[in-house]
Amino acid sequence: MGIQKDRVRFNVGGRIFETTATTLANAGRNSMFGAMFDENWNLQSDNSNEYFIDRNPDCFAVLLDLLRTQELHIPANMSEKLLYREALYYGLLDHVRSAKWGPFDGNRLWLSRTVPGQAPGDGTAIRAGPDGGCCVAHGCMVHVYDWMLDEHPPINLDYQRVNDVGWVDSENIVISVCERLGRGDGGMGLFSSSNGELRYKFQVSHENQVKSFTAGALCFGSDYKIFSSCKGRSNEYGVGVWDQITGKQTDFFYEPPGWSLGDADKLQWLQGSNCLLVATLFPRKDNCYISLLDLREKKMVWSWSDIGAPITVDEKRVRDAIAMEESNSICVVNEYEDLGFIDLRSSGGSVRWSSRSRLMKGKMPDEPCYPKLALHEGQLFSSMNDSISVFCGPDWVLTSRLRRSYGGSICDFSIGGDRLFALHSEENVFDIWETPPPPII
Repeated sequence: MGIQKDRVRFNVGGRIFETTATTLANAGRNSMFGAMFDENWNLQSDNSNEYFIDRNPDCFAVLLDLLRTQELHIPANMSEKLLYREALYYGLLDHVRSAKWGPFDGNRLWLSRTVPGQAPGDGTAIRAGPDGGCCVAHGCMVHVYDWMLDEHPPINLDYQRVNDVGWVDSENIVISVCERLGRGDGGMGLFSSSNGELRYKFQVSHENQVKSFTAGALCFGSDYKIFSSCKGRSNEYGVGVWDQITGKQTDFFYEPPGWSLGDADKLQWLQGSNCLLVATLFPRKDNCYISLLDLREKKMVWSWSDIGAPITVDEKRVRDAIAMEESNSICVVNEYEDLGFIDLRSSGGSVRWSSRSRLMKGKMPDEPCYPKLALHEGQLFSSMNDSISVFCGPDWVLTSRLRRSYGGSICDFSIGGDRLFALHSEENVFDIWETPPPPII
């Protein structure tokens, strides 16, 4: 880079600061300081002695030190939210986050904050946002929080039960809800995450007629596609596909006879194989159905079900599933936190269980159990009662366990960026787990 080593002077709120173009270049192109450089990373001078910025000088001093040293030191008398606001103004929020929290590592997570719930009762879902915030669904409400964990205006679906939520980007979320009989209402909508405004509805058309439907599990694929399990009153059962930019339905995969797609609990887009995993699990159905759909060829390319399989004490019903493309397998979990693996290279194969029931000493909790799975950066996460287990390595060895008992069992958790969010069932309390930065040597 052709960076000039010229000194630069700023007058920020009446205080004078001097730095160099090299330090300012550390802010990156997307920052306010990046706009001061030309395309060759040379400082553009307007022949003035100094640049005046009418902002908080104390925060500017902290952020300038961050650009110089890549270390964040917040004075005890400074509000973190004030610093975050100023970092957002200068386009340095990502710098603050990366300095405050190290790269995500399930074995180094520590509880940074617990946010009280809005009301008691079973929570529905929690989803991490792309900017480090999250949204929490409970009943007919969705509560949205930004990276500073300030709550935005809640989204009220007027007593329609929310089934799932998903982030399109930091400004938009998709919400799936139940059909409301007699009202012709239901399905999915795109909402503003900042003010809760409904931007448009995703509709299902069958034989050139718009149908009311219940939308269930959501996921997002390549080419700006949104997938949702759909359950209608005629024959529009299956998985719908929409363009998230236009909101138009682009495809629909109808469930084959004897199978269950419209009630799916889990959808996952597999980028490598260009297929969609669809899992309908116990207790929504008495039997479990897991399949891979090739939407281009309009066919089911892989399937597994426990129909006819003996249910023993050690092999209870599958409660969650996740595809692991690198190992050509699907990981499943039951209510005993037994992990099982199904080989994707053989359709209808059996589950190879890795029993962990002995950790429970054969005892099940009195309250409901909501085991969930997540795969993130080569680490496998599994929730069980009030804790989340972390598994690593080719044999998926249990290496860490995150526990926070307040609020009852964990009914859902989500990982995004540098945070893990865990939602508790009884009080809708959610915990925020973060990775501290490595020690300064």
